[in-house]
Amino acid sequence: MERKRIVIYTDGSARGNPGPGGYGIVMMFGEHRKEFSAGYRMTTNNRMELLAVIKALEMLKTNAHEILIYTDSKYVADAVTLGWLNNWISKGFKGKKNKDLWMKYFNLSKKFAIKFHWVKGHAENIYNNRCDELATSAAMNSGLLIDSEYEKGINAPD
Repeated sequence: MERKRIVIYTDGSARGNPGPGGYGIVMMFGEHRKEFSAGYRMTTNNRMELLAVIKALEMLKTNAHEILIYTDSKYVADAVTLGWLNNWISKGFKGKKNKDLWMKYFNLSKKFAIKFHWVKGHAENIYNNRCDELATSAAMNSGLLIDSEYEKGINAPD
């Protein structure tokens, strides 16, 4: 009997990059499907791409299933699958951005069996397209959240 998998599609968006941004998530398990999104007043596309993955993992109530994450972000997929993240950690993220989110992902990822799959964005994948709609819409909502680590960094004196 094949083990059930949790399938997660994620996308991030920033209008202006940096600018208002958001993430979108579609999670599926068997015949169940849920969608999530949130918007932030000032952030970057890469932060939202990564935050979508983090938020999806934070919502999981079990680690008994393999997790398949589909993303159109080469930044996220390659950082994990090609080992860049481990290298960044070993070098203290020297010259790299988004340490706060990468460390949050790294610590969460230890609990799960995760496989990343890159999908072409804005193509024929209905779930990736739905995540894009969710992320874009969230970025344009009122009452945007604050990406405090990002805003702290851009407001820091040089």
